[in-house]
Amino acid sequence: MAVGIKDVARVAGVSAATVSRVLAGKAVDAAMQERVHQAVKETGYRPNLAARRLRSRHSNVIGLIVADIRNPFFTAVSRSIESVAAARGMQVILCNTDEDPEKEAMYLDLMHQERAAGVILAPSRQRVAKRDWLAGERPVVLIDRAIPGADCDCVLLDNERMAAVLVEHLHGRGHRRMAGLFGAQSMTGHERRAGFERAAAALGLEAQALAVPHSAGEAERALSALLSGPQRPDALVASNGVMLLHILRALRAQGLSVPDDIALAGFDNNDWMDFVGNGSGISVIEQPVEEIGRTAMTMLLDRLDHPESPTRKVVLAGKLVARG
Repeated sequence: MAVGIKDVARVAGVSAATVSRVLAGKAVDAAMQERVHQAVKETGYRPNLAARRLRSRHSNVIGLIVADIRNPFFTAVSRSIESVAAARGMQVILCNTDEDPEKEAMYLDLMHQERAAGVILAPSRQRVAKRDWLAGERPVVLIDRAIPGADCDCVLLDNERMAAVLVEHLHGRGHRRMAGLFGAQSMTGHERRAGFERAAAALGLEAQALAVPHSAGEAERALSALLSGPQRPDALVASNGVMLLHILRALRAQGLSVPDDIALAGFDNNDWMDFVGNGSGISVIEQPVEEIGRTAMTMLLDRLDHPESPTRKVVLAGKLVARG
């Protein structure tokens, strides 16, 4: 026999309305919430999600749209977001755009079809240029990339300053000819490139900054052009951990070692970075990934509870992990 909300309410000793509120992720006393969840387990109740969506303007679903799920940064941020969402009875749909604005538009439309309660988004530069999508009925929280002047909650790293920290670190180690490789479609890459160029100019360094498309082999091709130039750089900066790995692979293919032949630094502190260069490792900016995810999800929940409150922009600092 099918189990319904009334059965859950009877076992929990609460009203059917209270069960509905708990399952919808609305604010309810913690003890009562626990009783309802326990009753759901005991009865084996399975909500009809499709029917719930039809009855309500929104579901308990959160859309999480990231730029590149292969990037450990987005993997860690996604896990933190899901953890906070689960504690509030929310479910997360994870979508990967590969910095493709068409895929991004498709997933934003999917969130509309699914009646998602809100969206957490790492937008591409093309999406940033079009603000019409911010006028929708569901709240949007931006992560990793901001939109200047937009009336939208966001949480991000101080990208320009952290890129400058890397340049200053390499300069302190005696490097004077630097080159940086930055994502062409990414607002993050654009901001980090700006920080790299400003810091290099302030220090009077010879520096080149290249915008690298988000597709296979592009980082390797850009690096090959740099290394074949009249003056090879003595230090390289990459705008994320995935690009760092591509650069390292290309350097080794050309018989160059890090840091003996050329220094390498960048963003994201991934596990493998400890073991580069005879165990001396790569210097990086470590991003507060758990805090970024936790803050973004908390901001979205606050926005759902208080839709008229002023928007917020949270800028977090990274940490230089000096190695090599």
